[in-house]
Amino acid sequence: MNLIETKPETEVSHSNAAAPVLPISVIVPVRNEARNLPRCLESLAGVGEVYVIDSQSTDGTVEIAKSHGAKVVQFHYAGGWPKKRQWAMDTLPLACDWSLLLDADEVLTPELIEEIRHAIQNPAMSGYSIRLQMYFLGRVLRHCDASFWKLSLFRKGRGRFECRLKEQDASMADIEIHEHVVVDGPTAELQNALIHHNVDSLSRYILKHNEYSNWEARVLLQPEGSANSEKVSADLFGTQAQRRRWLKRNLYRMPGSPVLLFLYRYVVRLGFLDGVPGLIYCAFQAVQMFHSKAKIYELKYKLKTEPKTGRN
Repeated sequence: MNLIETKPETEVSHSNAAAPVLPISVIVPVRNEARNLPRCLESLAGVGEVYVIDSQSTDGTVEIAKSHGAKVVQFHYAGGWPKKRQWAMDTLPLACDWSLLLDADEVLTPELIEEIRHAIQNPAMSGYSIRLQMYFLGRVLRHCDASFWKLSLFRKGRGRFECRLKEQDASMADIEIHEHVVVDGPTAELQNALIHHNVDSLSRYILKHNEYSNWEARVLLQPEGSANSEKVSADLFGTQAQRRRWLKRNLYRMPGSPVLLFLYRYVVRLGFLDGVPGLIYCAFQAVQMFHSKAKIYELKYKLKTEPKTGRN
């Protein structure tokens, strides 16, 4: 169960709260994001409300959030489901009819804000996917297969994260990793991209992806069609999320798949055109796959040996 503080630490204080430019509720999950958060919150000036969901940061994250008029709520993760974003969607008294999930290293552009403002006026739509324009070590990655879409804008109460693994713990991060939002109703894609500053410290990137590989190993070890199976199905000819999921499940079974992934991203998808940042990104993606495969092997070994140990 999650131990929570249900009251915000501070009330919102937008100077233009009476007439927001963008009437949406923004949820920003954070943990020690003092470096990224100012840039993110500055791009949100004029939105209906901003909730910053903090995990006991030890830097200046909370103070920065308050200084930008955000509502700060502490989230204490004790394992299981829901995790951070879904808990916020279930718990917070969101005031607006539309919700936007944003990470601290993401930034709305004026063009995207204007597009969202028009998009949410369409009564036929329940959600929108937004493309991420990735910056890695100060460079835009135009290749490397680094173009992602996230369904992160949806009507309040219409979107919910799929749960791919119920038996989770703090070693797998307190936030949804490669789980997608499933929306009840029609969805579409926005044309303007969301700026995503993927990394500002390789040390932190490595630590974060170590938690991700803990989670991924557990998910991929599950048999397909298990009780915790995906709501977003794996399909080679489906959406980007379905296609990536199909490729990942099948690629993991192949010998030497981390090397194949590197060659695919760096050579086939022209990652070498992104210079040194492209090389580092492609190599790190391959290394993370290797870590996940090694942890799958470790989990299988434990499953074989623990019963024997218990009989001794």
